[in-house]
Amino acid sequence: MASSVWKGHLTFGLVSFPIRLFSAARSETISFNLLHKEDHSRIKQVVYCQAEEKPVPRSELVKGYEYEKDHYVEIDDEDIKKVAPKTAKVMEILEFVKSDQVDPIYLESSYYVAPDEGGEKPYALLFQALRESQYYALAKVAMHNREHIIVLRPGSKGILSHTMYYNDEIRHVEEFRTDTSLVKDKELAMAKMLISSLEAEFEPQKYRDEYRENLQKMIEAKIEGKKVVATPSAHVAPVIDIMEALKKSLAEKKKPAQVATAAASHDQEALPQEEEPKKRVRKSQAG
Repeated sequence: MASSVWKGHLTFGLVSFPIRLFSAARSETISFNLLHKEDHSRIKQVVYCQAEEKPVPRSELVKGYEYEKDHYVEIDDEDIKKVAPKTAKVMEILEFVKSDQVDPIYLESSYYVAPDEGGEKPYALLFQALRESQYYALAKVAMHNREHIIVLRPGSKGILSHTMYYNDEIRHVEEFRTDTSLVKDKELAMAKMLISSLEAEFEPQKYRDEYRENLQKMIEAKIEGKKVVATPSAHVAPVIDIMEALKKSLAEKKKPAQVATAAASHDQEALPQEEEPKKRVRKSQAG
């Protein structure tokens, strides 16, 4: 498993056991370097002192907090360590909440929670208790130079955790609301039918970042000296009549099934064994 991002003890009540946190997900993207257009030499960022008007080495850099305009107090790593809370080494469960009460908008980064040596049994106990009770645990932990509230929830194989945004970090926009009185019953019924026609199992492995794939293909084409082909642009027509748009959407979804049914019927009619039953039906009708 990858290197841990946090190591310490998880406590709930008088139960305490060692755990590690591992990053559960990360964004994948294609990065580019800045080059000098004339000779393709790599551009490096220079740390520049405004007062002396000259570049300075990183060894001369310190952290500073601006408490007034252009006035700073110097802070070093030892100062930060002295005020680190107890949650820097201990993740304390504060309470348990119903899983359906946790709005996903509060969830930030995801981590795997794994038991450290000697913590396997209490870890398994907490995992099973969370899974059967359908509760999430809210705990407090300090990492990455700040104190987090962290959500612990049961996954398919073990405990997962998510750092949580604080309430004052969520943008509560008053204008963000929906007037459901605008919706007509027939439109809603049609929209539900469209949802049903697009219903599928959640299979995240079937989705790909096509933009990243196209970037990679474009880079490979440029390396090989080939022409870069533009991606066809999507056509988006304005919706004037919602019901008409919904009907057309449903019709488009039904077309493949109708074509397949028609093809199957044509194949059945072409089979020799179908001829005899058809003749018998005609005779019985004639009689």
